[in-house]
Amino acid sequence: MDSMGVMVLPDEALYGASTQRAVLNFPICGRPLPAGFIRGLGLVKVACARANEELGRLSAAKSGLIQQAAREVAEGKLTSHFPVDVFQTGSGTSTNMNANEVIANRVSQLSGMAIGSKKPVHPNDDVNLGQSSNDIIPSALHLSVALALAQTLRPALLHLQVALANRAGAFASVIKIGRTHLMDATPVTLGQEFSGYVRQVEKAVERTDKAVAALRELAVGGTAVGTGINGHPAFAGKVVRILKEETGLAFVEARDHFEAQAARDDAVEVAGHLATIAASLTKIANDIRLLGSGPRSGLGELRLPSTQPGSSIMPGKVNPVMCEMLVQGGIYTQGLCQMVVVCGREGQLELNATIPLIAYALHEAIEVLAAGARQFADACVTGLEVDEARCRELVARSLMLVTALNPHIGYDAAAAVAKEALVTGKTLREVVLAKGLMIESVLDAALDPARMLRPGGA
Repeated sequence: MDSMGVMVLPDEALYGASTQRAVLNFPICGRPLPAGFIRGLGLVKVACARANEELGRLSAAKSGLIQQAAREVAEGKLTSHFPVDVFQTGSGTSTNMNANEVIANRVSQLSGMAIGSKKPVHPNDDVNLGQSSNDIIPSALHLSVALALAQTLRPALLHLQVALANRAGAFASVIKIGRTHLMDATPVTLGQEFSGYVRQVEKAVERTDKAVAALRELAVGGTAVGTGINGHPAFAGKVVRILKEETGLAFVEARDHFEAQAARDDAVEVAGHLATIAASLTKIANDIRLLGSGPRSGLGELRLPSTQPGSSIMPGKVNPVMCEMLVQGGIYTQGLCQMVVVCGREGQLELNATIPLIAYALHEAIEVLAAGARQFADACVTGLEVDEARCRELVARSLMLVTALNPHIGYDAAAAVAKEALVTGKTLREVVLAKGLMIESVLDAALDPARMLRPGGA
């Protein structure tokens, strides 16, 4: 029973009437809020109970029981009791009350009392003391996404960075033709090419750290509209201190509680970082599948690991499926991030009413990027091999080695040499010598690909 009357609940449910109303009101997609968000909400409830005890607003006995039950939520032990759909009240009130009811009923269980008795703690008066959905749900959003970034995405990106760095080292001496606009350019080593991928992922790690920093401010303490009505002036500071101790992350109380509840700009910033990371991983995956295209009619410079048959009709065909997986994950992530951007502009007056959807999108994006990066590292990058003979062949055939002749014969003459070689099928060397443009020893030194790998070509 709640303030609106009696509700019939499943026998095994730890939630109450308010949650059941939400379940019946929002049968939309069948997906509840992410487990990571629910765990974060449980951790916020732990901190709130401790803070209220320190302030003398909750007895040690009640606080201890609330913390015990809330920690079970934070540890994922009670996630099955959070059935409310993502598409619900935009403040997340249904999920906040879901947490309050589950924690209160779990306390009743632990105390040998009946579920639903609201004894020895009340879901609103005790579990939600000094809180509102309007400050607690944004706080849980920041905390849970920051934890997911730091504990899930960052390690996965580091794992991929190490795998790419290992390949860069293994390929350091392999000279190949570089390409710009998908056309032949001057030579590089495969190691140099992979060093660019390593740096992209290194910067993705840095962007992950920036995203965590963007979520430092917590809205807790603002209660309904940012004024802190029914709250204690020292409550937010204590909650933030406890959450810092629990997570090791540098959370702070929001500088302005009205901004912290009315706007979701920090979430939009995080979405921008995630969209950039997705772009980086997609570029790397696309490059690797291009370099491995063929194996006989494409570039064929890399050999990608064979993970599964690639065709139901063409025997022996093997496709770059791990690259395709990561590309699709990147596209999906960028779509989720664009959704967060749209949600961010949908705030009206003292509240943004799209928080559940933001929580879903950011957690989903982090999970997909992290899982995709790990699988790509393990099932593709670590098994990459190079076809050195193919790399040498393509370097030898490239006309862009002519670039090294510019200092000797000038751009116009070099362009004429390249055009004649293309039309006649002769080598650059043959054309230059036939025209008497350079002596043989100087020409051979200038056309040495190894001399073209660093500034000055020396």
